[in-house]
Amino acid sequence: MRSDKENVIVKLTLEFALDIIDYSELLEEHRKYVIARQLLKSGTSIGANIREAQNAESKADFIHKMKIAAKEADETEYWLLLCKHSPSYPFNEELLEKAGELIKILTKIISSSKSH
Repeated sequence: MRSDKENVIVKLTLEFALDIIDYSELLEEHRKYVIARQLLKSGTSIGANIREAQNAESKADFIHKMKIAAKEADETEYWLLLCKHSPSYPFNEELLEKAGELIKILTKIISSSKSH
């Protein structure tokens, strides 16, 4: 299923993962180690699962991997919301917005993949 054509969701999730790495480092500087690690795992996993989906063995496998990516995006949004609502945490509104956008895109990809 992989092609040489630029894939927008692959690009977006790679950029998002890099932003998550930076934010996780900021959290660690503030000694927020547990949330930093959770965010780092879920936030970078989104793109990893999408990359795996590009090499799916079937349509069902593709949809399954995209669903895993969507779950990771949802988890990432949860950790970011905790940071937003915890007064002692630094917060990045742009990351929360990007997570929401990724969830919308992934939902659309999954939905359209099922209907074809």
